[in-house]
Amino acid sequence: MGPISVISSLPEWVNLLIGFIIGIGFGFALEQAGFSSSRKLAGMFYGYDTTVLKVFFTAAIVALVGSQFLSFFGLLDLSLVYVNPYFIGASIVGGIIMGAGFVMGGFCPGTGISALSIGKIDALFFLFGGFAGAFLFAETYPIIENFAISGFKGPMKVDEWMGISPGLFTFILIVAAAFLFWMAELAEKKFSRPGINSEN
Repeated sequence: MGPISVISSLPEWVNLLIGFIIGIGFGFALEQAGFSSSRKLAGMFYGYDTTVLKVFFTAAIVALVGSQFLSFFGLLDLSLVYVNPYFIGASIVGGIIMGAGFVMGGFCPGTGISALSIGKIDALFFLFGGFAGAFLFAETYPIIENFAISGFKGPMKVDEWMGISPGLFTFILIVAAAFLFWMAELAEKKFSRPGINSEN
């Protein structure tokens, strides 16, 4: 399965099967966390439900710490882990579009598929909108290509950009997460909407 050293010799179909099983597990975890509810997801932006921040920040920290431990014990080759290339302009515009879609639709692509899997009709229309956006992007790419590839910075990592070690960055991220979790609790108390929260 990719860069995992101990199983890198497995046949490709086994790697794909492992990826498929992990994907099912991820979708199940999203649904169990309540991420099939557009109100819960939109609640992150309105302050009355910060489950999204807590779950995804926790997942990021677990993945970061876990990968570093696996690397330390020689079970994971971090040099083989794919890092998306960074394009400044496209990242900013894409982030704005993604955020606006998240607020208006109440889903991101992953949670939209999770919601659709349990029969949520609003998720179906949300995903149709996503496909329409992807089609529009593909058809207009020759026009926006210069902008899309401008500001190329390569596969940049945050710790490299900050000029610090991965371990120090992990520590800073954990401290930041603890602070944000505390702020999230305050926000939920301040912007609580009992009628909506009870439906999540």
